[in-house]
Amino acid sequence: MNFVECHEEPIHIPGYIQSFGYLIGIDAKFHTITFFSGNIEDIFDIENKEELFDKRLIDFPESFESIINSDIYNSLERFTKRENETHFDKVFCKKKEYHFSVFKNKGHIFLEFEEVMDNPNKRITNKYDNFYIIEDEKDIWDQLLSTLSNIVNYDRMMIYKFMIDGSGKVIAERRAENMESYLGLHYPESDIPKQARELYLKKRKRIFSNVYSEVVPLLSKNVDPIDLSFTASRGMSAVHAQYVKNSGASSSFSISIIIDDHLWGLVTCQNSAPKHIDLEDRVQAGVFTALASNAYSSFKSKKELKYRLSLNKKCSQLKTEFLKHSNLFDSLVESKTEIKELAEADGLVIISDEQVVRDGVTPSWDILEKIILWAHENTYESIFVSHSFLKDYGEELGLDETAAGIAIYFAERSKNEMLIWFRKEFDEHISWAGKPEKKIGVLSQNGEDKQVISPRTSFHIFTENIKGNSKRWNARNINAIQAVRDLILETSHKNYSAIKRLNDELKKVNEELDSFSYTISHDLGTPLTVIKLNAQMLLNMPTSESEKSKHKINAIIEEIDSMSEMMNDVLQLSRAKHSEIELESLQTIHTIHKISENAKITYNSMNSEVIIKECPEVLADKTLLHQVFLNIINNAVKYSSDQENPKIEVVGVEDGPTIIYTISDNGIGIPEEEKHRMFKIFSRMDNAKKFKGNGVGLSIVHRIMSRIGGSVDYESNKEGTSFILTFKKP
Repeated sequence: MNFVECHEEPIHIPGYIQSFGYLIGIDAKFHTITFFSGNIEDIFDIENKEELFDKRLIDFPESFESIINSDIYNSLERFTKRENETHFDKVFCKKKEYHFSVFKNKGHIFLEFEEVMDNPNKRITNKYDNFYIIEDEKDIWDQLLSTLSNIVNYDRMMIYKFMIDGSGKVIAERRAENMESYLGLHYPESDIPKQARELYLKKRKRIFSNVYSEVVPLLSKNVDPIDLSFTASRGMSAVHAQYVKNSGASSSFSISIIIDDHLWGLVTCQNSAPKHIDLEDRVQAGVFTALASNAYSSFKSKKELKYRLSLNKKCSQLKTEFLKHSNLFDSLVESKTEIKELAEADGLVIISDEQVVRDGVTPSWDILEKIILWAHENTYESIFVSHSFLKDYGEELGLDETAAGIAIYFAERSKNEMLIWFRKEFDEHISWAGKPEKKIGVLSQNGEDKQVISPRTSFHIFTENIKGNSKRWNARNINAIQAVRDLILETSHKNYSAIKRLNDELKKVNEELDSFSYTISHDLGTPLTVIKLNAQMLLNMPTSESEKSKHKINAIIEEIDSMSEMMNDVLQLSRAKHSEIELESLQTIHTIHKISENAKITYNSMNSEVIIKECPEVLADKTLLHQVFLNIINNAVKYSSDQENPKIEVVGVEDGPTIIYTISDNGIGIPEEEKHRMFKIFSRMDNAKKFKGNGVGLSIVHRIMSRIGGSVDYESNKEGTSFILTFKKP
């Protein structure tokens, strides 16, 4: 005996199929027969079934003539290229016509057959176009059931919608006059357990033709169970068969309703007498269901868009009100009613440290204090939502009916700034199709007894009264709370106006500092020149003939030169930021040649090899462009000058709308830990201290490239450095 929980039952590997089907499985690689249903001799002339194993169909040309001559079998590799994609054909076997379905799954190719049924009373409606003009959710599903009744026409046809917890509810129904109505009834999650719902996503049409017929076993030499997930005739579980019998039906048919790749619900049909639906009709019913599903998805999208537009409008109005106040608490208090209604709550409490403001129906202060303390100790995200707060924590916190549902948003935990929305207790009644309870029973199938979770025997309406809950916070309510959160983050930012005023003052100070730098750099040039001339005159005077005096005077002149260079660089930096620019198409080759030759002289590195390759035109300012190449090429020559064979390469390439120049050297490189300081003013690398310089050149380049609409980047290692200049293409 086997004990099987509903959600643990391996319904995809039952080991048998229903009696209306016939199944052959062949190896996907070698096309040899690996399994078949025990009834295949009913439609194929086979003397000894055991001889089929490990043989090919073409080894029995007389028995399987109809399959071998079919278009699908002759192009089997093409038709089974993609996993689980079913292809259909029709074949004649023993003078009867059969549907022939083929698909590949987990190393097997499944060949499935079922007899073609004639239905002279079938009427196809043309109302499917109406799905897309219906403006009411219920009308879409009523229209679908009306359409399907012309194709399959069961005694009872229902639209079954899955709830968040896995349970279901009948939201639309079409039934014969003598059938009891199930409209509005709920079904527990165990009626369609998790693994069954997963199968409905894979195989979207499922028929149980006759719950009282004997199943047909699969014959196979393989000890591993065969996965029948995508097989139309897969045998139903004994538990499900008993469930259908208990409901008073003999046959069932289901079609998955898929919305946004999720199993939203089912079209579920039941018939008092056994009933089989032709494969073509089942496929057509699936097409109409997909059309209705798409129409519903479109309808929901339009409703959601309308809601979002309305929410955005309300949030814009709130934002205007928020900005009228200098602090968050005043903003919230002024708009408390609007914030409460936005989430469709009964009450709202705004808390900021010791300040508390209420609106609507809220708990007393002593209960509220307990809720605030509980929220600090038990919530970790910024937003917490519950519709069963009273049921879950009522006794612990001494709650009353005003706090059945709760939504909490922490604006600032450390300052005890929070908003709490409340909903009153909702007197909820759920009508179940039979009492949802589990019992252990013994089911018999093909002579084998199984101990399983027994399906309920009664489907009479059972009403459950649920206490301690509020109405559920739906997706729209949570979106509204998130919108309030986003609005607070956007508009408050702690003293928004003060920060803006400080930023304006800082910008003004920076501009004055730039102006001061420019003036100092310019005006100090003249006195430094005078000092240098006097020092040179002292050097040539007879009193300065001693080596010691000459050394001191030379040191003075050298420091004056360094000061002059630094002031010139600061001057260039200021000009790079403020000077007028005129962008034009510029040749670069002559500028690069001239700068390269001068750099070798300047840094006494005449053996430096400067390789200049393609130099396309760029869009830049003439003066600023010269400054960019001057700084980059000078650096390349300078920092590679102490190498045995200093080498610099300059090349430009077109890249879409840009021109990219790369200036590479085999110099000292840039240490990885110092790369973050590359473009900061007066920043010099530790390994560059032995070279003259003040760390302004790359700041100038960075500022210029930004002004002319380009960029500067670099790559560096122990073998050298490459600077990458990106210009706009003329």
